[in-house]
Amino acid sequence: MASRTALPVLDSRALNRATLARQLLLGRVEMSARDAVAHLVGLQAQNVKPPYFQLHARLAGFRPAELAGLMESREVVRMVTMRSTIHTHTADDALTLRPLVQPARDREVNYFRKGLVGVDLDRLAGLARAFVESEPRTMAEIREELLKEWPDADPQSLSVAARCRLPLVQVTPRGVWGRAGQVRLTTVENWLGRPAAEPDASQAVDDVVLRYLAAFGPASVKDMQTWAGLTRLREAFERLRPGLLAFQDENGVELFDLPDAPRPAADTPAPPRFLPEFDNLLLSHADRGRVITPEGKGRSWTGNQAHCVLLVDGFLAGLWRLDGGLLTVELFDGKPSEARRAEIVAEGESLVEQMTDGSGSGVRFASIRG
Repeated sequence: MASRTALPVLDSRALNRATLARQLLLGRVEMSARDAVAHLVGLQAQNVKPPYFQLHARLAGFRPAELAGLMESREVVRMVTMRSTIHTHTADDALTLRPLVQPARDREVNYFRKGLVGVDLDRLAGLARAFVESEPRTMAEIREELLKEWPDADPQSLSVAARCRLPLVQVTPRGVWGRAGQVRLTTVENWLGRPAAEPDASQAVDDVVLRYLAAFGPASVKDMQTWAGLTRLREAFERLRPGLLAFQDENGVELFDLPDAPRPAADTPAPPRFLPEFDNLLLSHADRGRVITPEGKGRSWTGNQAHCVLLVDGFLAGLWRLDGGLLTVELFDGKPSEARRAEIVAEGESLVEQMTDGSGSGVRFASIRG
């Protein structure tokens, strides 16, 4: 095996263009919403609207009704998976990815063990499953039901235990564009009418490693562990090493990649793209320098609130917000060239036209807030 020092080096721009290509952000692609959700191994969905904006930035001709229809037909679902956060997944992925991350969810329960003294977690899971499978329930209803069995337990801890021990999905109309709906939960098996898959554990991990590289590579072991919220993935990468290419970044960190995956030239044009809060592009690598320059570090968050972000030339360049049909753009560098400004306005007008009711007033530029 070649020494690590002999590995080809990919600088931040090369990594940026490769990642944007995998993320369908170098140019909108002709792909169905369902296929895009599968390719991206899910869409971050802490809030209702971000998955729709994620697909608008990536797919040619996308309209919110397409993803909404998939939600209503149960071809995609919203559930807790990677990093203990809500993702929109295809039905197939919901049944296979949740078992993969279950060890992390089990560890999460341990953080609440002081509030679960005397609680039989297997019994809790069984009671909660029967309760939510009789009809979808709110988390408050689940908590109240479990308190009947364990009145001295901490209510929040009971809620966390139920959420972690069971593969709960948010049922529609929650998550459907243009419709309001309280968060109501049932098990993924009950919602989809079929059991979760039970593949060979090693094969399941290996398959997800390859899919992660297809959507986020080239990447290190630590990068994937950051994305998945899992540890000890080195063994899977080593099993797969004979079929992978190896590189290193500018800091000497080993990166893995699929041999036939796109790695565009570093000077490949990257159009402006408006991404919603919590887009996985910004959350799925241990080193985010492939998208966030030192000047942009820490500027996409205020406290624990993520902002909607603008990519210019492939890198984080500003923030945006949409009020009705008015798109406000706040650039970190407030003096773009006329050509760059025109590109941003054209992309912003596309967003307003396709993602609002059409009565909007366009795009304006403003100073970065406090």
